[in-house]
Order: sequence, then C-alpha cells, then structure tokens
Amino acid sequence: MKGKILVVDDDAKIRKLCSNALSRQGYKVSAARDAEEALKIFNEKQFDLALLDIVMPKIDGIELLKMLKKMDNNLLVIMITGYPQIETAVKAIKQGAYDYIAKPFSLDEIRLAVKRAFDYNHTLQENLQLKEELQKGYRSSELIGSSPKMLEIYRAIENVKGTDCTVLIEGESGTGKEVLARTIHNYSERSDKPFIVINCGALPETLLESELFGHEKGAFTGAVRYKKGLFEAANEGTIFLDEVSETSPAMQVKLLRILDDKVSRRIGSTKDIKLDIRLIAATNKNLINEVKKENFREDLYYRLNIILIRMPSLRERKQDIPILLKHFLRMYNVKYSKEITGFSKEAMELLKMYDYPGNVRELENIIEGVVILSEDKIIQKDILPEITKNQFAVIAENNFELEHAEKIHIIRILEFVNYQKTKAANLLGIDRKTLYQKIKKYGL
Repeated sequence: MKGKILVVDDDAKIRKLCSNALSRQGYKVSAARDAEEALKIFNEKQFDLALLDIVMPKIDGIELLKMLKKMDNNLLVIMITGYPQIETAVKAIKQGAYDYIAKPFSLDEIRLAVKRAFDYNHTLQENLQLKEELQKGYRSSELIGSSPKMLEIYRAIENVKGTDCTVLIEGESGTGKEVLARTIHNYSERSDKPFIVINCGALPETLLESELFGHEKGAFTGAVRYKKGLFEAANEGTIFLDEVSETSPAMQVKLLRILDDKVSRRIGSTKDIKLDIRLIAATNKNLINEVKKENFREDLYYRLNIILIRMPSLRERKQDIPILLKHFLRMYNVKYSKEITGFSKEAMELLKMYDYPGNVRELENIIEGVVILSEDKIIQKDILPEITKNQFAVIAENNFELEHAEKIHIIRILEFVNYQKTKAANLLGIDRKTLYQKIKKYGL
C-alpha cells in the first residue's frame, strides 16, 4: 500500500474522480463531502495526505487545513481550487499546505501532484535522518554499493563479525578503509565500546608514540601533565591504525608487543597497563611488498594479517556510482539547504565514465562542489569539474577509433565470405541480428 489519502470536496463528481484515479494507483482512499464529515473520518483513521477543496459550505478548506494540521502536523495537504481562488491557495501553502491544483484538472495532474507530495515527504524524512547524523558528527558508518566487489566485502564482514581477530585492510587512498573498519566494529560485540582512529602517516614518530601510548608528567620537555594514550582510551573497544605501513621500525616493535602481550606502557613509566582491544590496521600499499623491501617487519605483518580484506577502487565497482551519487546528493542537500533532485543524462554519463583516481573520496568532493555551485534542481554537465570532461573527450576519441577499427574488420570479413551474413556472423562471434544492426550502424 502506497499511502492513505482523504479526499474532501462537496462536488460528488470530483470526489469520485479523485478517489478512482488514486485507488487505481495503489493508494487507499477515503472521501468526505464536507469538513464535518472529514473531521469525523480523520478521528477514526490515520492519513498520510489530504486533498481539500477550498470552497465548501460552513467550514472552508483553509479552516479545515488548520484543524487537520493541529491534529497531525506531518499530514501532507494539497488544496483544490478554482482559478479565482489562486491567491487563497497561495495563502493555504503559507498555512502548511504542500501544493495546490487548479480546476479543471486532468487525472494525470492529480496523480502527479500526489506523487510529488509523497516523494517530497520521503526525501524530507531521509534528510532529517541525515541531518541528525551530521549533527552527531559523522556521516555514515555503513558501506554503500551492490556490485560483486562490494558483495565480497559484505561476505568478509559477515565472516569476521563474530570473532575478535585482527584485520588488515589494503586499498588505495579514498576507497573507504576507515568506513570498512568502523562497520566491522559496529557489527562486533564491541560495538557499544570506543572506536579510536589514528593516522600513523600524519604524525612524526615522537608525537605518534605519545598519542598511542600516552606519557607521564615530566617524561619529556613539554610533558607538563599526565596523558592517557589511545590504546588505553580504546580499551574494550577497537583501535584503527590507518596507514600502518608508515610506522618506523622502532614503532613496529612496540606494536608487535601490543599484539603479543596485550599490554601498553606510557612514556616515562615502568608500569604495564593491561589491554583488551581489537586492532584493525589499514594501508594503501601492498604490505607484503614492503616486507620484501625490508620497510616493514615480517613478524608484525603476519600478526596483523590474520584476516586480509582488500577494499576495491571505485574503478573496479563503477556500477555503484549511481547509488553513491544519490547518497552524497542527499547528504549535501541537507548540509547546504539545497533541493537538488538529480543529474541530467549528460552529467550522469560523465560521472559514470570518469575513473576517479581519488576513489569514493574524490566522488564525494565533486558532488559537494556541484551541490554548492548548482542553481538548478538538476545538476548539469557544465558545472562538473574539467577533469571529468577531459576524460570524457579521451574516451570519446578512443571509442571513435574502436568503432572505425570494428567497421573495417566487419567489411573484411564480409568480403572474405562473399557477403554471406550467416558465415560472417559466425566468424565474428555474434548472432545475425547483431550483425545486421552493425551493418546498418556503419552504413554497409
């Protein structure tokens, strides 16, 4: 059932017209001839949307609108008006109506108005949810995508969610390694405990050591007070070490001790602190190659690599681009108070063809930029970054070259078999129908 609708009009023909048209669309419709009957029905049933005629005896549509909105402020309302009452209909929108339709109207107009109202409400609810997430300081801890590569990731999460094992995540920058780590944490028995993130490549070694292990007061110049380390802060939860390949040999030894002995020691202290943590590490490098180059300790690699999950690049899962576009569009609509509904066909094609060397993070940055710049409800290709258009030009040129080569190849095969199309199709490895389409396409 799509939704429940109340139609209120003193004209029996309009009541019947609207009721029949919307019922055939799958909506559950009730009808009332005046405001009194409408209020009685509304008290007995719940409705998602009301169609209200403005001009009715005793209580008009505007007054009924106010009454119904007091009873249910989330109710969607569409006003039905004759041409002379257009100004009144506009006033009704200020009172909380979503839209109005003017008599005479067609069945398509009424269906479209109702569909728009429900679509708007659905988007509004999604945006409210996203706004709550943004206010909490995060965007989404869930992975997005349904491509074969992402299905492999979901299976890996399913395999490790009931365990406490160490996980190593490999993948290019921007693929969502932290999102994957957070998702693993959220599906674990530690989900209600801390999830602590630190980028090992973003800090110099001395500062990284202090951040991870903490220090005692006076342990070094500038240590004016005691500081708890992140390993302590993550106790009973999960610590995520991003870009673990950037750690120094000395730090790698200390990480190995954490994994082997489950203890930490603050700088300047002689006391070990027992730890109960799960460790997830990530790198944008092939860590086994780093071991071969002697840039990374082999024993630490094998302690981290209990379960290895490789996060795919966006180039490897391009079929996920449309759903990612929808997600980021909704998110930045909320952030920047926009009401952009989608992308033009040309813009969508450009975004689907681009290779995204910066992966999902680059796609997100592009969408944030175009949402800010767009003055239309539909994002046009003109406001996309030049880099996406440049790649499109290269692809278009390559496609032209490929098509030219295909045309020459088909001509040669046809000449070879004296234009016997069945033989030509067999040699080309295609069916006769496809061959005929290509002959027509190339004007052969």
